[in-house]
Amino acid sequence: MSLPVLIQPRAEADIRGIAAWWSKNRSPEQAARWWDGILEAIESLGEAPERCALARENPKHPCELRSLNFGLGSSPTHRILFTIRPEAVHVLTIRHTAQDDWDPDEV
Repeated sequence: MSLPVLIQPRAEADIRGIAAWWSKNRSPEQAARWWDGILEAIESLGEAPERCALARENPKHPCELRSLNFGLGSSPTHRILFTIRPEAVHVLTIRHTAQDDWDPDEV
């Protein structure tokens, strides 16, 4: 059964900011590829989101937190952090793999 995937405002802002960084520091073409790719990865969470491992921040988070790794090449550069609710998958934030763990107080 497929679940709707809802991108929360924080995650939307993350996606926009990261794509802007790609455009400025790499190229607009790579930014567009990253944008399309991450949205496709996020949309895939509607099918079997529990396939993704628990995020390393899960013990500190008030609800179950999972992570999907994403990158343009063979190595992931970003982690999509999300939670699964009965009615939908909620994408909470996007973190670069080099960033510190996500603090639940950042919500």
